[in-house]
Amino acid sequence: MKPVDKKIYLASKSPRRRELLRQIGVDFELLLLRSDGPRGADVTEEVLPGEKAYDYVGRVAAEKAAFAWNLVQRRHLVSRPVLAADTTVTVDGAILGKPANNAEAVAMLEQLSGRTHQVMTAIAVHHHNIALQVTQVSEVRFGTLSPTSIQAYCATQEPYDKAGGYGIQGLASLFVEHIEGSHSGIMGLPLYETAQLLRQAGLPLP
Repeated sequence: MKPVDKKIYLASKSPRRRELLRQIGVDFELLLLRSDGPRGADVTEEVLPGEKAYDYVGRVAAEKAAFAWNLVQRRHLVSRPVLAADTTVTVDGAILGKPANNAEAVAMLEQLSGRTHQVMTAIAVHHHNIALQVTQVSEVRFGTLSPTSIQAYCATQEPYDKAGGYGIQGLASLFVEHIEGSHSGIMGLPLYETAQLLRQAGLPLP
């Protein structure tokens, strides 16, 4: 009997997503999309005019998964489910992306200090004619952050590759007063929803 292929393609550069997939025993091969270069990004992460955060994060995840599945077909790779995801942070309807520099990181944390914000992670799975998608939303409340705490955190490397300028799995866990939702979703991959989609795509998960 031919062994069941339990591997997927992960279209993400995020080390957190890799760790989370390993946590639930999902084997994967990276299928990285181009984010810059002379020809530009394979999938743009620019917010469209008037686009709300929920629509934005879902669209980007879906476009990443569709582009990655197209790569599988064009390169004649082994047919496996493709998983893509995108995470954004929003407060007062404003989308907070990844800070480009120290000043942006400080401004984001000042905006989140003492308040509740939303973390939205959309996941999308493509496999043959199957296209699945779900967006998980969590609420995170920060305690009041002192200027010293903000400056010290922004002097580390943590804020600069993460939406909203912080990572809940790192030093910023000290800022979090309360969460409602999915801890893994706040990290960038809600595991319950991810497992559901991968099962629907044919992956044999418990």
